[in-house]
Amino acid sequence: MADFIEQVRQFIETHQEWAGLVTGLLTLGESLVLVGLFVPATALMLATGGLVGSGTLDGGTVLAWGIAGAVIGDAISYSLGRWLGPGILRRRPLNRQRQTVARARLFFHRYGFASVVLGRFLGPIRAIIPTVAGVMGMPHARFQLANVLSALIWMPVMLAPGYLAARGMEDGLAGGGGQVVMLVGTGISVMLGLWLLAALLRPRRQSAGARRAKI
Repeated sequence: MADFIEQVRQFIETHQEWAGLVTGLLTLGESLVLVGLFVPATALMLATGGLVGSGTLDGGTVLAWGIAGAVIGDAISYSLGRWLGPGILRRRPLNRQRQTVARARLFFHRYGFASVVLGRFLGPIRAIIPTVAGVMGMPHARFQLANVLSALIWMPVMLAPGYLAARGMEDGLAGGGGQVVMLVGTGISVMLGLWLLAALLRPRRQSAGARRAKI
């Protein structure tokens, strides 16, 4: 797998005109049901972020293609779930991923809209949640809103560590300033993720508390 990641990185670096398309295909594959379990998108996005930070690639192009691929991949997975229904979860090869499917269904049942947004950041169930949302009959417009929102947040977050590392090394700030830049950027990304998690889950927790109070 490490050799594959390095080969893709070298291809993107050598053929910069293909960087956007390759990024889009990677994020699309990473978002497809089951296929995403075997696509090392995280490592590749870190490497791509480094190339953006070094000025080798255009950040706007990479972001646009990456977001588009992620949105399309989740949309396809959702459509398969809507079209094939619960049977898709019991057929090969998904029936060999019973534990992952069970976790995805439980996560969706508990958090609904928030599960689609947050699921993109959760590796083990990332490629299953959209299909589960389709199987469970989540309204199309509601799903697409969560799909696009999650992609808009996910892509910059995935590129940020590699980008910040490259910028820190390139700037060569004195006294370990490059490390400070990386730590601050990483801290901001983590805080943003925690804030989003709390904001999305709070309504569910409050409503559950209200139900218990009524009982």
